[in-house]
Amino acid sequence: MKKGEEFAILTNIIHEEWSELSVKNHKNLKGLKTQNLRDHMSEEELIFTALAELSTRRIAETDKTEGLEENKIPAKKGGEIAKNARLALEEKTGKSVITGENYLPKKKIAKILQ
Repeated sequence: MKKGEEFAILTNIIHEEWSELSVKNHKNLKGLKTQNLRDHMSEEELIFTALAELSTRRIAETDKTEGLEENKIPAKKGGEIAKNARLALEEKTGKSVITGENYLPKKKIAKILQ
């Protein structure tokens, strides 16, 4: 397995853990095809993604994990930290952090939905 593929697998584990959506399903929610998901995330989505990734990195460094299989554990734990924070915020505000909103021009959205 290539490093890029391993990175993508770990990124998806982290994302799915904190958001309860795979990267692909989050892109679908936003109506994205080939666009980069991060370019279309809300401020909150970006912050929780960053928290999940930072938490994962710190846990992996502390545990001195190596390789894909070992790093799946910190990926889940880091994502869970962000998930718990997301759920707490959603409970306090009554609003979902995960949104279908994106920054595509309106004409492109209409074409995608057709």
